[in-house]
Amino acid sequence: MTALLDAMGYTDWILHALVWLPLLGMALVLAVPEARAKLVAFGYALGLFVLSLGLWWAFDPAEAGFQMTSSVPWIEAWGVSYALGLDGISLFMVLLTTFSTAVAILGSFNYIKKHERAFYALMLLLETGVVGVFVATDLFLFYVFFELTLVPMYFIVGVWGGARRIYAAVKFFLYTAFGSLLMLVAILYLFFKAKTALGFPTFSYLDILQVPLTGTEQLWLFAAFALAFSVKVPVFPLHTWLPDAHVEAPTPGSVILAAVLLKMGTYGFVRFLLPLFPEAAQHPTVVTVMLVLGTIGIIYTALVAAVQPDAKKLVAYTSVAHMGFVVLGVFALTVNGLQGGLIVMISHGISTGALFLLLGMLYERRHTREIEAFGGLAKVTPMLATAFVITALASIGLPGTSGFVGEFLALLGTFETHRTVAVVATTGVIFAAYYMLPMVQRVFFNELDKPENRELPDLNRREIAILAPMCALMIWIGWHPTPFLERMEPSVRAVLERVEAVAPARAELPVSAAAERVAAGGDAARVHRQDDAARTEPDAGAAGDLDE
Repeated sequence: MTALLDAMGYTDWILHALVWLPLLGMALVLAVPEARAKLVAFGYALGLFVLSLGLWWAFDPAEAGFQMTSSVPWIEAWGVSYALGLDGISLFMVLLTTFSTAVAILGSFNYIKKHERAFYALMLLLETGVVGVFVATDLFLFYVFFELTLVPMYFIVGVWGGARRIYAAVKFFLYTAFGSLLMLVAILYLFFKAKTALGFPTFSYLDILQVPLTGTEQLWLFAAFALAFSVKVPVFPLHTWLPDAHVEAPTPGSVILAAVLLKMGTYGFVRFLLPLFPEAAQHPTVVTVMLVLGTIGIIYTALVAAVQPDAKKLVAYTSVAHMGFVVLGVFALTVNGLQGGLIVMISHGISTGALFLLLGMLYERRHTREIEAFGGLAKVTPMLATAFVITALASIGLPGTSGFVGEFLALLGTFETHRTVAVVATTGVIFAAYYMLPMVQRVFFNELDKPENRELPDLNRREIAILAPMCALMIWIGWHPTPFLERMEPSVRAVLERVEAVAPARAELPVSAAAERVAAGGDAARVHRQDDAARTEPDAGAAGDLDE
């Protein structure tokens, strides 16, 4: 497989294709008749997922830095580049995005009944924005993609959502936009700081890493970035927009929101907060605040979920609890914790996405999400019940499923540095069973005492095609997580080494590094515009790679 990919020059063009081909698909969807829009959109999304699978073999698990890199000047006067790259942290987020988009579109066939071309076009536009977030290595470009995701999601909720869709869409937009504006201010501050320290304008992520910042600067910049990402996660108490958005969104919108949009926040923690502001990231007060908020999110939202009469709202609250484990894993600042957080991100994207799809299938059959409206469905829909039970068990972290691997590693990593927090957060596993298992029992295993439930059809072939790979992934990761852990470990260690080495790094860094680069390159601004060859990492390979 690797030889075939090399013969195709796969690594030279794949990231560009995954970012921009969805826009071509968007144009095709808008050009076809309304009745064929969903077929064209699914075929296109499936093709993109198959295309992205090559990343699994093309990616070098031993390399910690960015791979498949490219950089082209975009707005030269500002030092903005169209720069892409992939490492062990972003690899799985890209694969999760392409997979989730394909299954969400396939799962929407019976749900979306109006303005179908517009809906599927927006789904593909959303894919462009999300993939761009995970592969951008220029802060300006990252911000563009980060904001781009708001637009299609706003319309997906606002046009195809439920009765309170406008309220949910506006609340979602205002919460996330406010946090993003503060992040933009922080990015601009880093730009001007970099221009002064390095001698040339740049938004390059790898350049910004070299900018010396005082402890006070790091704390303020950390706060600005952290607020934007915490809203997106969302971290308690910034989570109130999420249940409304999930409940009112159409099924495919809920799937994408849970599977990948929330991961943009936790990805931002790992990609930006820890490496860019290492002193702030390990400040005792900062760490304590983030761990406490993560723990509160796990326990509080689990208790709130347990009393929800609406099954979809129950699952919506579980997202906050799961993301709490990611926050713990990240700010434990250990290899186990960070890897566990990343596995939770992957597992949550699959299991919670599957739960929303299953609830959407139930809604299509009964046109209600009230738990009390069901009962005994396992007798009439055994395959649906089997898929639901597997997914629910993965969601609560049963050993042998993907949820267990992620939560165990996150708690193990937290226990290494903050034992009390880890012990308290572990109760969240018990609360997960407390809210999920009764819901499963009431829907599938109580008495079949409602006549309208006795004739419900079981899963059809399309629905089996959606759920089978998702259940298989939950079990595969649960039983054999090694290939995932191996690919992310070098990048995780690189992030933690930067955090741990902050004191000696700051002692060596200041102006001398910038002066040496300017002296080596003559006119630094000119060198920066020549595809950034002078700023390649020592082990990055060819001189034409991304500005490493």
